[in-house]
Amino acid sequence: MVPTGFFDRPAHLVARELVGATLLVSEVGGRIVETEAYDRDDPASHSFSGPTPRNAAMFGPAGRAYIYRSYGIHWCFNMVCEPGSAVLIRAVEPLQGLNEMSLRRGTNDPRLLCAGPGRLCQALAIDRSLDGRPLDEPPFRIESAGAGEVIEAGPRIGISRGVETPWRFGLRGSPYLSRPFRRPRG
Repeated sequence: MVPTGFFDRPAHLVARELVGATLLVSEVGGRIVETEAYDRDDPASHSFSGPTPRNAAMFGPAGRAYIYRSYGIHWCFNMVCEPGSAVLIRAVEPLQGLNEMSLRRGTNDPRLLCAGPGRLCQALAIDRSLDGRPLDEPPFRIESAGAGEVIEAGPRIGISRGVETPWRFGLRGSPYLSRPFRRPRG
């Protein structure tokens, strides 16, 4: 189990180290293959303008869930780090509870179960009711990543500010990413 102290650090360090970790919600989930980091000084972060009722969990203790609705449609799941910072979990390789995930998502294609923040939340039954909950208590279970994972880094996606910040991290070659990493030209 990952201790809450693991999260009380800069979000970009936590985001990189979460790739390869196991995330289970009520014993359904798999291996984290893609994350993005956001901090208080980041114009793309929900915390950039300070605390609000929506982002209150980001200013609470590290090691808590921060869950918000994106575009009024999809839930997004974040893990709170230092005050005002969090890691968005973008994709998981589904490994446990595939039947539940398939029913929730309406597909049997494992590559489409948890590839993207909205799909991931639907597959794992994550919604606003879990906002602010400790990540080291049920329904959450997070196990550390194994050694030797090859991590890619690049610009975050789906944002309009702070796009140049290379705080998107993913497991190299994973077919479960929300979107492939761009290869450098040359």
